[in-house]
Amino acid sequence: MDREFQLVRKIVAGDAGRFAELIQLYQRLVAHIVFRMVSAEVDREELCQEIFIKIYQNLESFNFNAKLSTWIAKIAHNHCINFLRKHKLNLLDDMQPQDGDNITHEYADSMFGRTETPDVMSEKAECIRAVHAHLEKLPEIYRLLLTLYHLDELSYQDIAGVVDMPEGTVKSYLFRARKMLKDKLVANYKKEEALWQ
Repeated sequence: MDREFQLVRKIVAGDAGRFAELIQLYQRLVAHIVFRMVSAEVDREELCQEIFIKIYQNLESFNFNAKLSTWIAKIAHNHCINFLRKHKLNLLDDMQPQDGDNITHEYADSMFGRTETPDVMSEKAECIRAVHAHLEKLPEIYRLLLTLYHLDELSYQDIAGVVDMPEGTVKSYLFRARKMLKDKLVANYKKEEALWQ
């Protein structure tokens, strides 16, 4: 928190160059939210840029009543909702993974050590791709909550602040989301197993 406080204070005091450091710290979080909520790849980069512009413009109003990550995630979430509403896109669509969606490879790169054999790495990458593909088929709110909790490691309380839900509802939705994802993966595994018999 102290590092965040110092960083924000320096940016607000006029050290605009330090904003690049803030972007570096939170670009993954913003990208996760945008990627989970907006399916059109062409819109994603522009939305991320718009979100960071909005963060910069409003940084002076940040009062440290919440974590900086929660505040940034809330801005990203609200900006995506406004974008979807403006373009009359469904907030709870069942999006398919996009061809250019390389976020899976980023996850794979961060999870794999360099000591593993190519076969093991290939198997893990395939598993991650399967999880990602089935995750994309969940309703938007489930995708978002799973991403914020498991990939960005936000607490229930922080997630509740981002999505404007009671903490109990976040826990309940996460439970349902995990069960739904597990059921999809098990069904897919059984289907693939049957093909090999």
